[in-house]
Amino acid sequence: MESSYVDFLRDVKDHILRSRYRAARLVNRELLLLYVAVGKRLSEKVAAEQWGNKVITQLSADLQKELPGLRGFSRRNLFNMKAFADEYADLTYLFPDGAQPESQQTEIVQLTTALFDELPAELFFGISFTHHTTLLSKCSTRQERLFYMVKSAQSQWTVEMLDWQIKAKLYKKQGKLPNNFTDSLPESIRDTALQAFKDEYLLDFINVEADDERVVEKGIVQNIREFILKMGTGFSFIGNQYRLIVDEQEFFVDLLFFNRQLQCLVAVELKRGAFKPEYLGQLNFYVNVLNDLVKLPHENPSVGILLCKEKSNAIVEYAFQGFTTPMGVATYQLSSDLPEHLRNVLPDPEALKKLLD
Repeated sequence: MESSYVDFLRDVKDHILRSRYRAARLVNRELLLLYVAVGKRLSEKVAAEQWGNKVITQLSADLQKELPGLRGFSRRNLFNMKAFADEYADLTYLFPDGAQPESQQTEIVQLTTALFDELPAELFFGISFTHHTTLLSKCSTRQERLFYMVKSAQSQWTVEMLDWQIKAKLYKKQGKLPNNFTDSLPESIRDTALQAFKDEYLLDFINVEADDERVVEKGIVQNIREFILKMGTGFSFIGNQYRLIVDEQEFFVDLLFFNRQLQCLVAVELKRGAFKPEYLGQLNFYVNVLNDLVKLPHENPSVGILLCKEKSNAIVEYAFQGFTTPMGVATYQLSSDLPEHLRNVLPDPEALKKLLD
Protein backbone atom coordinates (compact mmCIF):
# COMPACT_ATOMS: atom_id res chain seq x y z
CA MET A 1 0.00 0.00 0.00
CA GLU A 2 2.84 2.38 0.84
CA SER A 3 4.19 2.49 -2.74
CA SER A 4 0.69 2.81 -4.19
CA TYR A 5 -0.16 5.62 -1.79
CA VAL A 6 3.05 7.52 -2.58
CA ASP A 7 2.17 7.38 -6.30
CA PHE A 8 -1.37 8.52 -5.53
CA LEU A 9 -0.10 11.39 -3.38
CA ARG A 10 2.29 12.48 -6.13
CA ASP A 11 -0.53 12.36 -8.69
CA VAL A 12 -2.84 14.52 -6.56
CA LYS A 13 -0.01 16.95 -5.85
CA ASP A 14 0.72 17.29 -9.59
CA HIS A 15 -2.96 18.02 -10.29
CA ILE A 16 -2.98 20.71 -7.60
CA LEU A 17 0.19 22.32 -8.98
CA ARG A 18 -1.18 22.40 -12.51
CA SER A 19 -4.54 23.74 -11.36
CA ARG A 20 -2.92 26.49 -9.28
CA TYR A 21 -0.72 27.48 -12.20
CA ARG A 22 -3.67 27.66 -14.62
CA ALA A 23 -5.74 29.65 -12.11
CA ALA A 24 -2.88 32.08 -11.49
CA ARG A 25 -2.44 32.59 -15.23
CA LEU A 26 -6.14 33.35 -15.69
CA VAL A 27 -6.15 35.81 -12.77
CA ASN A 28 -3.03 37.51 -14.11
CA ARG A 29 -4.59 37.82 -17.57
CA GLU A 30 -7.70 39.49 -16.17
CA LEU A 31 -5.58 41.89 -14.09
CA LEU A 32 -3.51 42.90 -17.12
CA LEU A 33 -6.67 43.44 -19.18
CA LEU A 34 -8.09 45.58 -16.36
CA TYR A 35 -4.91 47.65 -16.07
CA VAL A 36 -4.81 48.22 -19.82
CA ALA A 37 -8.48 49.26 -19.84
CA VAL A 38 -7.95 51.72 -16.96
CA GLY A 39 -4.73 53.03 -18.50
CA LYS A 40 -6.38 53.50 -21.89
CA ARG A 41 -9.36 55.39 -20.46
CA LEU A 42 -7.06 57.51 -18.33
CA SER A 43 -4.86 58.35 -21.32
CA GLU A 44 -7.86 59.25 -23.49
CA LYS A 45 -9.44 61.42 -20.78
CA VAL A 46 -6.25 63.29 -19.95
CA ALA A 47 -5.76 64.07 -23.65
CA ALA A 48 -9.40 64.98 -24.38
CA GLU A 49 -9.98 67.10 -21.27
CA GLN A 50 -6.44 68.50 -21.22
CA TRP A 51 -6.13 67.47 -17.61
CA GLY A 52 -2.74 67.66 -15.95
CA ASN A 53 -1.02 64.91 -13.99
CA LYS A 54 -2.71 66.07 -10.78
CA VAL A 55 -5.87 64.28 -11.89
CA ILE A 56 -4.07 60.95 -11.50
CA THR A 57 -3.27 61.76 -7.87
CA GLN A 58 -6.89 62.78 -7.35
CA LEU A 59 -8.22 59.65 -9.05
CA SER A 60 -6.10 57.40 -6.84
CA ALA A 61 -7.36 59.11 -3.67
CA ASP A 62 -11.01 59.03 -4.80
CA LEU A 63 -10.84 55.36 -5.74
CA GLN A 64 -9.59 54.57 -2.25
CA LYS A 65 -12.59 56.43 -0.80
CA GLU A 66 -15.10 54.78 -3.13
CA LEU A 67 -13.61 51.31 -2.72
CA PRO A 68 -12.05 51.03 0.77
CA GLY A 69 -9.23 48.50 0.92
CA LEU A 70 -8.63 48.68 -2.84
CA ARG A 71 -5.05 47.72 -3.67
CA GLY A 72 -2.98 48.25 -6.80
CA PHE A 73 -4.32 51.69 -7.74
CA SER A 74 -1.78 53.99 -6.15
CA ARG A 75 -0.73 57.16 -7.96
CA ARG A 76 2.42 55.43 -9.19
CA ASN A 77 0.52 52.38 -10.42
CA LEU A 78 -1.98 54.54 -12.30
CA PHE A 79 0.92 56.24 -14.09
CA ASN A 80 2.27 52.77 -14.90
CA MET A 81 -1.12 51.66 -16.26
CA LYS A 82 -1.24 54.70 -18.53
CA ALA A 83 2.30 54.02 -19.79
CA PHE A 84 1.46 50.32 -20.25
CA ALA A 85 -1.65 51.09 -22.30
CA ASP A 86 0.16 53.72 -24.38
CA GLU A 87 3.09 51.40 -25.17
CA TYR A 88 0.92 48.55 -26.45
CA ALA A 89 -1.98 50.60 -27.85
CA ASP A 90 -1.35 49.16 -31.33
CA LEU A 91 -1.99 45.59 -30.13
CA THR A 92 -5.75 46.08 -30.18
CA TYR A 93 -6.48 42.40 -30.81
CA LEU A 94 -4.95 41.57 -27.43
CA PHE A 95 -7.08 44.03 -25.51
CA PRO A 96 -10.75 43.87 -26.57
CA ASP A 97 -13.00 46.69 -25.40
CA GLY A 98 -15.81 44.32 -24.55
CA ALA A 99 -16.00 40.83 -23.13
CA GLN A 100 -14.94 38.01 -25.41
CA PRO A 101 -17.08 34.94 -25.95
CA GLU A 102 -15.92 32.07 -23.76
CA SER A 103 -14.69 30.12 -26.80
CA GLN A 104 -12.26 32.90 -27.68
CA GLN A 105 -10.74 33.52 -24.28
CA THR A 106 -8.07 30.85 -24.62
CA GLU A 107 -7.25 31.64 -28.25
CA ILE A 108 -3.55 32.25 -28.84
CA VAL A 109 -3.06 35.49 -30.73
CA GLN A 110 0.10 35.75 -32.77
CA LEU A 111 2.20 38.89 -32.66
CA THR A 112 4.49 39.55 -35.60
CA THR A 113 7.64 41.49 -34.88
CA ALA A 114 11.02 42.01 -36.46
CA LEU A 115 12.58 39.94 -33.70
CA PHE A 116 10.13 37.04 -33.44
CA ASP A 117 8.12 35.42 -36.20
CA GLU A 118 5.44 34.37 -33.71
CA LEU A 119 4.94 35.45 -30.11
CA PRO A 120 2.00 33.69 -28.45
CA ALA A 121 -0.22 36.02 -26.46
CA GLU A 122 0.02 33.52 -23.59
CA LEU A 123 3.60 34.72 -23.11
CA PHE A 124 2.48 38.35 -22.98
CA PHE A 125 -0.08 37.43 -20.31
CA GLY A 126 2.33 34.98 -18.68
CA ILE A 127 4.21 37.62 -16.67
CA SER A 128 3.00 39.96 -13.96
CA PHE A 129 2.27 43.67 -14.22
CA THR A 130 5.41 44.33 -12.16
CA HIS A 131 7.43 42.46 -14.80
CA HIS A 132 5.83 44.63 -17.47
CA THR A 133 6.54 47.87 -15.62
CA THR A 134 10.15 46.76 -15.17
CA LEU A 135 10.40 46.22 -18.92
CA LEU A 136 8.85 49.62 -19.60
CA SER A 137 11.26 51.43 -17.33
CA LYS A 138 14.47 49.56 -18.14
CA CYS A 139 14.25 48.58 -21.83
CA SER A 140 14.57 51.20 -24.55
CA THR A 141 12.93 49.37 -27.49
CA ARG A 142 9.91 47.17 -28.14
CA GLN A 143 12.15 44.39 -29.45
CA GLU A 144 14.16 44.36 -26.23
CA ARG A 145 10.98 44.24 -24.15
CA LEU A 146 9.59 41.34 -26.16
CA PHE A 147 12.87 39.46 -25.82
CA TYR A 148 12.84 39.67 -22.02
CA MET A 149 9.08 39.07 -21.97
CA VAL A 150 9.55 35.69 -23.64
CA LYS A 151 12.51 34.76 -21.44
CA SER A 152 10.62 35.72 -18.26
CA ALA A 153 7.51 33.73 -19.19
CA GLN A 154 9.36 30.64 -20.39
CA SER A 155 11.82 30.45 -17.48
CA GLN A 156 9.44 31.82 -14.81
CA TRP A 157 11.87 34.53 -13.78
CA THR A 158 11.09 36.55 -10.70
CA VAL A 159 11.13 40.33 -11.08
CA GLU A 160 14.49 40.34 -9.32
CA MET A 161 15.92 37.81 -11.78
CA LEU A 162 14.54 39.81 -14.72
CA ASP A 163 16.17 42.96 -13.39
CA TRP A 164 19.48 41.13 -13.00
CA GLN A 165 19.33 39.76 -16.57
CA ILE A 166 18.61 43.24 -17.97
CA LYS A 167 21.59 44.64 -16.07
CA ALA A 168 23.69 41.74 -17.41
CA LYS A 169 22.68 42.85 -20.94
CA LEU A 170 21.45 39.40 -21.97
CA TYR A 171 19.55 40.93 -24.92
CA LYS A 172 22.67 42.46 -26.41
CA LYS A 173 24.47 39.12 -26.15
CA GLN A 174 21.77 37.36 -28.20
CA GLY A 175 23.00 36.66 -31.71
CA LYS A 176 26.53 37.79 -30.74
CA LEU A 177 27.92 34.26 -30.59
CA PRO A 178 31.50 34.25 -31.96
CA ASN A 179 31.26 31.95 -34.99
CA ASN A 180 32.34 31.26 -38.54
CA PHE A 181 28.82 30.68 -39.90
CA THR A 182 29.16 33.34 -42.62
CA ASP A 183 31.87 31.36 -44.38
CA SER A 184 30.74 27.84 -43.53
CA LEU A 185 26.93 27.61 -43.75
CA PRO A 186 24.57 27.82 -46.75
CA GLU A 187 23.13 31.32 -47.13
CA SER A 188 19.60 29.92 -46.77
CA ILE A 189 20.12 29.03 -43.08
CA ARG A 190 22.87 31.48 -42.08
CA ASP A 191 20.63 34.09 -40.43
CA THR A 192 18.55 31.39 -38.72
CA ALA A 193 21.71 29.87 -37.25
CA LEU A 194 22.87 33.24 -35.94
CA GLN A 195 19.56 33.62 -34.08
CA ALA A 196 19.47 30.00 -32.91
CA PHE A 197 22.53 30.23 -30.67
CA LYS A 198 23.40 32.64 -27.86
CA ASP A 199 26.67 34.06 -26.61
CA GLU A 200 25.93 32.93 -23.05
CA TYR A 201 23.67 30.32 -21.48
CA LEU A 202 22.40 30.59 -17.90
CA LEU A 203 22.14 27.00 -16.68
CA ASP A 204 20.33 28.02 -13.50
CA PHE A 205 18.87 24.55 -13.02
CA ILE A 206 22.36 23.23 -12.18
CA ASN A 207 23.23 24.15 -8.61
CA VAL A 208 26.76 22.86 -8.09
CA GLU A 209 29.98 24.44 -6.93
CA ALA A 210 32.30 22.01 -8.74
CA ASP A 211 33.84 23.38 -11.93
CA ASP A 212 33.81 20.05 -13.80
CA GLU A 213 32.39 19.51 -17.29
CA ARG A 214 31.24 15.97 -16.44
CA VAL A 215 29.23 17.27 -13.48
CA VAL A 216 27.72 19.97 -15.69
CA GLU A 217 26.95 17.40 -18.40
CA LYS A 218 25.20 15.17 -15.85
CA GLY A 219 23.15 18.14 -14.64
CA ILE A 220 22.14 18.98 -18.21
CA VAL A 221 21.10 15.40 -19.00
CA GLN A 222 19.08 15.18 -15.77
CA ASN A 223 17.33 18.44 -16.66
CA ILE A 224 17.29 18.07 -20.44
CA ARG A 225 13.92 19.79 -20.86
CA GLU A 226 15.18 22.90 -19.08
CA PHE A 227 18.36 22.87 -21.17
CA ILE A 228 16.36 22.68 -24.40
CA LEU A 229 14.30 25.66 -23.20
CA LYS A 230 17.57 27.54 -22.70
CA MET A 231 18.81 26.52 -26.14
CA GLY A 232 15.72 27.85 -27.89
CA THR A 233 13.11 26.52 -30.29
CA GLY A 234 13.47 23.55 -32.60
CA PHE A 235 15.99 21.48 -30.62
CA SER A 236 15.58 17.74 -30.05
CA PHE A 237 17.93 15.79 -27.79
CA ILE A 238 19.62 12.76 -29.36
CA GLY A 239 21.96 11.71 -26.56
CA ASN A 240 24.98 12.39 -24.39
CA GLN A 241 28.43 10.83 -24.82
CA TYR A 242 27.33 9.99 -28.36
CA ARG A 243 29.76 7.38 -29.67
CA LEU A 244 31.65 7.84 -32.93
CA ILE A 245 33.94 5.11 -34.29
CA VAL A 246 36.77 6.04 -36.66
CA ASP A 247 39.38 3.48 -37.69
CA GLU A 248 38.35 1.22 -34.77
CA GLN A 249 38.85 4.04 -32.24
CA GLU A 250 36.01 5.41 -30.13
CA PHE A 251 35.25 9.10 -29.66
CA PHE A 252 32.40 10.63 -27.67
CA VAL A 253 30.44 13.83 -28.29
CA ASP A 254 29.30 15.35 -24.98
CA LEU A 255 25.78 16.29 -26.15
CA LEU A 256 24.15 15.75 -29.54
CA PHE A 257 20.99 17.55 -30.72
CA PHE A 258 19.02 17.96 -33.92
CA ASN A 259 17.58 21.35 -34.82
CA ARG A 260 14.40 21.21 -36.91
CA GLN A 261 14.62 24.82 -38.08
CA LEU A 262 18.19 24.41 -39.29
CA GLN A 263 17.67 20.79 -40.33
CA CYS A 264 21.06 19.81 -38.98
CA LEU A 265 22.86 17.97 -36.20
CA VAL A 266 24.27 20.14 -33.39
CA ALA A 267 27.23 18.84 -31.38
CA VAL A 268 27.76 20.54 -28.00
CA GLU A 269 31.09 20.18 -26.20
CA LEU A 270 31.52 21.31 -22.58
CA LYS A 271 34.81 22.69 -21.28
CA ARG A 272 35.62 23.96 -17.82
CA GLY A 273 37.70 27.08 -17.49
CA ALA A 274 38.60 29.49 -20.27
CA PHE A 275 38.50 28.82 -24.00
CA LYS A 276 41.64 27.32 -25.53
CA PRO A 277 42.30 27.32 -29.30
CA GLU A 278 42.94 23.57 -29.34
CA TYR A 279 39.31 22.94 -28.29
CA LEU A 280 38.17 23.92 -31.79
CA GLY A 281 40.33 21.20 -33.33
CA GLN A 282 38.53 18.53 -31.32
CA LEU A 283 35.10 19.99 -32.11
CA ASN A 284 36.00 20.31 -35.80
CA PHE A 285 36.90 16.60 -35.82
CA TYR A 286 33.57 15.61 -34.24
CA VAL A 287 31.53 17.70 -36.69
CA ASN A 288 33.39 16.29 -39.69
CA VAL A 289 32.78 12.73 -38.51
CA LEU A 290 29.09 13.49 -37.90
CA ASN A 291 28.79 14.88 -41.42
CA ASP A 292 30.39 11.77 -42.90
CA LEU A 293 28.88 9.00 -40.77
CA VAL A 294 25.66 10.29 -39.15
CA LYS A 295 24.19 13.15 -41.20
CA LEU A 296 21.49 12.16 -43.69
CA PRO A 297 21.80 13.26 -47.34
CA HIS A 298 18.96 15.81 -47.17
CA GLU A 299 20.24 17.48 -43.97
CA ASN A 300 22.34 20.63 -43.79
CA PRO A 301 25.96 20.57 -42.56
CA SER A 302 26.31 19.80 -38.86
CA VAL A 303 27.11 22.62 -36.42
CA GLY A 304 29.43 22.49 -33.42
CA ILE A 305 28.96 24.60 -30.29
CA LEU A 306 31.65 24.86 -27.63
CA LEU A 307 30.46 25.83 -24.13
CA CYS A 308 33.21 27.26 -21.88
CA LYS A 309 33.13 29.07 -18.55
CA GLU A 310 34.81 32.12 -20.11
CA LYS A 311 36.39 33.25 -23.37
CA SER A 312 38.30 36.02 -25.08
CA ASN A 313 36.54 36.94 -28.32
CA ALA A 314 39.84 38.03 -29.85
CA ILE A 315 41.43 34.63 -29.18
CA VAL A 316 38.31 32.89 -30.51
CA GLU A 317 38.39 34.90 -33.74
CA TYR A 318 42.02 33.99 -34.38
CA ALA A 319 41.31 30.34 -33.56
CA PHE A 320 38.50 30.23 -36.15
CA GLN A 321 40.81 31.19 -39.02
CA GLY A 322 41.41 28.24 -41.32
CA PHE A 323 38.35 26.25 -40.22
CA THR A 324 35.52 25.70 -42.72
CA THR A 325 33.34 23.66 -40.34
CA PRO A 326 30.39 25.65 -38.86
CA MET A 327 31.26 26.28 -35.20
CA GLY A 328 30.46 28.74 -32.43
CA VAL A 329 31.86 29.41 -28.97
CA ALA A 330 29.58 30.37 -26.06
CA THR A 331 29.95 30.66 -22.30
CA TYR A 332 27.73 29.27 -19.56
CA GLN A 333 26.81 30.27 -16.03
CA LEU A 334 25.64 27.94 -13.28
CA SER A 335 23.33 28.72 -10.40
CA SER A 336 26.40 28.98 -8.17
CA ASP A 337 27.76 31.76 -10.41
CA LEU A 338 24.77 34.01 -9.68
CA PRO A 339 24.78 36.62 -6.91
CA GLU A 340 23.95 34.80 -3.66
CA HIS A 341 20.69 36.72 -3.13
CA LEU A 342 19.36 35.37 -6.45
CA ARG A 343 20.14 31.69 -5.98
CA ASN A 344 17.07 30.99 -3.86
CA VAL A 345 14.59 32.72 -6.19
CA LEU A 346 15.19 30.42 -9.15
CA PRO A 347 12.19 28.28 -10.15
CA ASP A 348 12.45 24.70 -8.92
CA PRO A 349 13.34 22.51 -11.94
CA GLU A 350 10.96 19.72 -10.91
CA ALA A 351 8.07 22.13 -10.40
CA LEU A 352 8.80 23.82 -13.72
CA LYS A 353 8.94 20.45 -15.46
CA LYS A 354 5.51 19.47 -14.10
CA LEU A 355 3.98 22.77 -15.19
CA LEU A 356 5.32 22.31 -18.70
CA ASP A 357 4.05 18.75 -19.08
